[in-house]
Amino acid sequence: MKKITLSFLIHLTFYQISAQCNDRYLSEIFLNVDKTENIFYAPEAYPSSSKHIMDVYTPSNDIEDNRPLILYLHGGSFYAGSKDLVDCQDFCTNMARRGYVTASLNYRLSSPTLFLLSATEQYQTVLEAVSDIKAAIRFFRKDYATNNNSFGIDPNTIFIGGYSAGAVLAIHLAYIDNISDLPISPINVQGLVNSIGGDLEGDGGNYGYSSECQGVISFAGGINDVSWIDNNDEPLVSVQGTADLTVNYNCGPGQNIPSVLTLCGSGEMHQQADNMGLINDKLIFNNVDHSWAASGAQDSRFNQAVNFTADFLYPLLPCNQSTNTFELNKKSKYVIKKVNILGQDSKSSLNYPMFYIYNDGSVEKKVMLQINN
Repeated sequence: MKKITLSFLIHLTFYQISAQCNDRYLSEIFLNVDKTENIFYAPEAYPSSSKHIMDVYTPSNDIEDNRPLILYLHGGSFYAGSKDLVDCQDFCTNMARRGYVTASLNYRLSSPTLFLLSATEQYQTVLEAVSDIKAAIRFFRKDYATNNNSFGIDPNTIFIGGYSAGAVLAIHLAYIDNISDLPISPINVQGLVNSIGGDLEGDGGNYGYSSECQGVISFAGGINDVSWIDNNDEPLVSVQGTADLTVNYNCGPGQNIPSVLTLCGSGEMHQQADNMGLINDKLIFNNVDHSWAASGAQDSRFNQAVNFTADFLYPLLPCNQSTNTFELNKKSKYVIKKVNILGQDSKSSLNYPMFYIYNDGSVEKKVMLQINN
């Protein structure tokens, strides 16, 4: 079985505009994909570092030169993994066949002993990884501005995501907005920012360009503090199993190890996203653990997740916005009340519609469905 939360506004609008991009970015319309390997994305700061390289995937023989970009980040608990993992290759290939430019990236890692035993090391490692990927985002925008856009991207449409630790990294990059968001007790995490250059942009170079993204893709990822998701944040799509204990579907220590920092998965993130009025959707696998994405396209659930992601991103693309009645910028909206069909305050229930009332007076109808596979 799987559970799907549907926002009727999102999906009705999706069908109304599905022809605007002529199915590019929705369907796999390219047979072949070109892959350029081992590109250094922080050449000024780390000119020969294997932790700062990426592979870029583009549709073969494509004449479009203004394409949305997706950065996909590998898992491995922040002390293992690489851009060459099968899920990275399969995701990037699949989405490139739909017309996207995609990239699979390495980033700085810790060691198992240091990471698992020290909360300070965990914070430090994530900050360094965030710094690296922000440098990669700036790299693409710098290339657009100074190198004749050699990758053929739209610099205003960049999504980031990944699986497991990669999803955790993408989420924290997007949703930690200021140093003041970080705790100072019991660990002074704000002070750790000095080790990556003194601000959240980090020490990876390519300065002078934005490191902002336009949306987040989470395959079995989570966030350390759900309050970091606020009403000024980017759209979120996530896929997770309810039996995931590596990144808890609700909240719990990472890897189910008490010494690892708390992560809150899809169950909590989307509740917060709803409360903040963010564009969001989730695909939930009932009684499934953390490993469903590790084998890439060999697992049908991974393929479901990629298709679900493509469907979610499609209405957000610039080629759809001219006739899109779906408000991309809902960032000033937040939920003030949730009621059932009788108008009573209520929590979401399986198979029953809920009405989300926002501060601007708008109302959205949502329902969680459980469907037999």
